[in-house]
Amino acid sequence: MSMYQLTQIPSEAQIRKLLRRVVFGSTIHCPLCSSRKTTNFEGRFRCKKCRGRFSLLSHTWLAHLRLPLPQFWLVLWCWTEQIPVKQTARLTHLSLVTIYHWFEVLRSKLPEDQELLEHLIQLDEAYFGSKSKNTLRALFVGKQVDSKKLAYKIVNKSYPVREDAWDFLRQKVAPETQVATDGAKIYRGMEKWWPVTHSYDLHRKFEFEQTSEIEGVFGCLRTFIRRMYHHVSCDKLPGLVHEFCFRFSHPEMFESPYQYLLITLRLVPLS
Repeated sequence: MSMYQLTQIPSEAQIRKLLRRVVFGSTIHCPLCSSRKTTNFEGRFRCKKCRGRFSLLSHTWLAHLRLPLPQFWLVLWCWTEQIPVKQTARLTHLSLVTIYHWFEVLRSKLPEDQELLEHLIQLDEAYFGSKSKNTLRALFVGKQVDSKKLAYKIVNKSYPVREDAWDFLRQKVAPETQVATDGAKIYRGMEKWWPVTHSYDLHRKFEFEQTSEIEGVFGCLRTFIRRMYHHVSCDKLPGLVHEFCFRFSHPEMFESPYQYLLITLRLVPLS
């Protein structure tokens, strides 16, 4: 990361303009009644129709933001750029606990995973955690070949069984799909559970052609976790896997803080 990149962080006035464009579009309107008849006094707005009061972020998930806007923008920029948590803490002069908190908040605002794989896919499983500490978890990930589409399922057990693989197929894979896996027994006979065509590589015979893409995805996932977050606990694994898969499938959302907010920051009336 260069000094030039850091100098591109906008000023507070510029950030307010960007946030106004994201939240309200071209015209300020009341988040309660949608009226455009509003008055503005020192950054606070009042609706002439319903007399409701609101501010730039009062009816969004940033309503209780305590960080100065330039500092928040820098945190968001670091997250979109995959800057490691420790380096982000140094850049923003915030504690590591605060950075972990904000990265988790930003991650939680990503849209839900709704990918359905089809045509030709590769499917494999990997394991995270420690068997001795009873924290071992199995992760199924499927990738649609020659595309960026990923789907995943975390199984809260050390050793997944065929029923777990069947659940993944039923939830994440369209009928009439060609599925390639390794030679694990949990995948054997999957065409009997779900209307798919199944082929597999035997890794002990050095066959990797049909599963090369998904093996690469798991390598990228482990590198992402180690580089950006340094480690992962069982309770954080679902969030980090979701973030990785979303970054992989929708890289355009992470091109800038503005692009991220354009998708995630919406007016939500407060009760």
